[in-house]
Amino acid sequence: MATVKKVLPRRLVGLATLRAVSTSSVGTFPKQVKIVEVGPRDGLQNEKNIVPTPVKIKLIDMLSEAGLPVVEATSFVSPKWVPQMADHAEVLKGIQKFPGVNYPVLTPNFKGFQAAVAAGAKEVAIFGAASELFTKKNINCSIDESLQRFDEILKAARAASISVRGYVSCVLGCPYEGKISPAKVAEVTKKLYSMGCYEISLGDTIGVGTPGAMKDMLSAVLQEVPGTALAVHCHDTYGQALANTLTALQMGVSVMDSSVAGLGGCPYAQGASGNLATEDLVYMLAGLGIHTGVNLQKLLEAGAFICQALNRRTNSKVAQATCKL
Repeated sequence: MATVKKVLPRRLVGLATLRAVSTSSVGTFPKQVKIVEVGPRDGLQNEKNIVPTPVKIKLIDMLSEAGLPVVEATSFVSPKWVPQMADHAEVLKGIQKFPGVNYPVLTPNFKGFQAAVAAGAKEVAIFGAASELFTKKNINCSIDESLQRFDEILKAARAASISVRGYVSCVLGCPYEGKISPAKVAEVTKKLYSMGCYEISLGDTIGVGTPGAMKDMLSAVLQEVPGTALAVHCHDTYGQALANTLTALQMGVSVMDSSVAGLGGCPYAQGASGNLATEDLVYMLAGLGIHTGVNLQKLLEAGAFICQALNRRTNSKVAQATCKL
């Protein structure tokens, strides 16, 4: 007797397939994600009008109150190049230091590192790039020369028991060189890791990456550096930040950089939006059942506060949907 194949209605076939896909992929996600909030530094440094120091301090305190485990507070760069960050010492000294929250600061050179330590920094971040031209135009040296400069900071940080985080810019594309090879990203990341950076954040600086490019790049990097030492930093220029972040999650990366209200711009793409909005990231992770420890309501309040201070609309889709602004 011939067996009769049971045929499901098309709608139910779609649902069955969706369930199968979602069940198999959820198993690959980390149970917990650490969010590194970069709004007070990476977000505000693009603002043309100087943001008052008390506003910066209140924003950082509100983000700490929301439960974010890491809030990048400021940047110890020369006020000549980034006037917005001229109050770095006042900001770092003025914020409430919440227990269990880290407040890293950016230090582009040894002089900046010394100033940060003097102001009480317990963690610093250094930034390189996977693009020779980008490095040349940004810090006027080659990639190898930039790594030599960082070595001085890392040695001094080790002696002072200060943690160092590394950034690699242009991992999925460069405004000057175009496509960047995954092998180059892996090479620079491996060097930063071997020099002593406990965590390296891989940045899609101009937001041109897609999930396919993210997968290729991470596949190369993961052959050289453990996933536990990696983070991703996605810009949303082409609306790909959440998709790229999800790809990184599926590949085992459990540290994500984001910016409250999507603060931050892209100087190389006119009218482009900036960083992935922290509110949108938290909403997606909550929907996946991934623990972040972040209170979304308090986070939305922090976003509303800074948008009001800057007199602008939020870039967060979640904030727009909840009609808070």
